[in-house]
Amino acid sequence: QVQLVESGGGLVQPGGSLRLSCTLSESLVSPYVLGWSRQTPGKQRVLIAAINNGGSETYDDAVKGRFTISRDTAKNTVDLQMNSLEPEDTALYYCTVFVGGSVTWGDGTEVTVSS
Repeated sequence: QVQLVESGGGLVQPGGSLRLSCTLSESLVSPYVLGWSRQTPGKQRVLIAAINNGGSETYDDAVKGRFTISRDTAKNTVDLQMNSLEPEDTALYYCTVFVGGSVTWGDGTEVTVSS
């Protein structure tokens, strides 16, 4: 099973930017989907951005236009560029992989948006 390691979380002021990165332990065999999910206490984990093996991107309405997902197949990484951050974006962010009929989550990286 692929292992995922996230990095890049932290504290940022409203309106600021952060870039999250996820490194996969191995290359994936198509078809697959790479994504980022987030979760706040008491709420369900939500997939907010995804990119498939063909390069097609999808976004949750809450982040569309502000967040951008990208991948580097040579480095086995998937990043999430987050701009115009809002306090409502505060959450634990998880790298997510869908492949072979299963889903794998990283341990998560915390993002706090506060002044």
